[in-house]
Amino acid sequence: MPDFAISNITLPAHDHCGYFPALADMGFTGLEVAPSRAWPDTWGGLGHADVETYRKAAETAGLSVTGLHSLFFDQPALSLFGDPETRKRTGDFLVHLSSLCRDLGGRVLVFGSPSARRRGPLSEAQAADMAVDFFQDCLDRIRDHRTLLCLEPLGPTDTDFCNSIASILNLRDRVGRSNMRTQIDARAVTANGDVTDTAFDAVRDTLVHVHANARDLGELTASDGDDNARIGHQLKRIGYKGFVSLEQRMIGDDDPLAAVARSLQVMEKAYR
Repeated sequence: MPDFAISNITLPAHDHCGYFPALADMGFTGLEVAPSRAWPDTWGGLGHADVETYRKAAETAGLSVTGLHSLFFDQPALSLFGDPETRKRTGDFLVHLSSLCRDLGGRVLVFGSPSARRRGPLSEAQAADMAVDFFQDCLDRIRDHRTLLCLEPLGPTDTDFCNSIASILNLRDRVGRSNMRTQIDARAVTANGDVTDTAFDAVRDTLVHVHANARDLGELTASDGDDNARIGHQLKRIGYKGFVSLEQRMIGDDDPLAAVARSLQVMEKAYR
């Protein structure tokens, strides 16, 4: 049975620590961190004390940091497919985030970031060649961090590079690094028609993280619950034991946890 985590995008920006005990009381044991939601400057202005304070607040409440996602939200100029200087800065930032993940006690970096993955005029083959070189270099640089990088499946309206599980696995095979693993995102695999025995069998041995979410990252509804239940069935079938993380944007300024509690009921039915 999977453990449940929750993304900090459901909390007010830069104001999280006071919510951690309530999240743990609700039954969450993991915390997934979108860096820009936690701190206003995630690169040059983020100090060790900031990171340590955040980690201790989570752990004291009973939450372990699973890793990072929404990696490039505050870095819109970065891209896998820009000019050489842009690609270098993108790699440097990813290495920085890996060290942040390590210092928070997390392990999994979920590379969604639709804008950073748009290939534009490049062909699929050209983009794949550039991505292989990029990820080989980054993964070699972060190996000592003991973190794992996952390229997240994305829907066809989000980006135009590596949407499906099959395309991500093909790229992973070409990259050839053991610290590149796989991740499942509920709304993406549903949009891509990837909730199949074939797709889930393919990720059985490399799957390290799962996003449970609604199609608009809002509160989970009955229809979202049906989609997530099909994914939950597949996870049980392949024996997945890792975290399932609720990826839900903040709903309600006065009480953002009320919508979380309702979504958690849907998660319980879908994944347990």
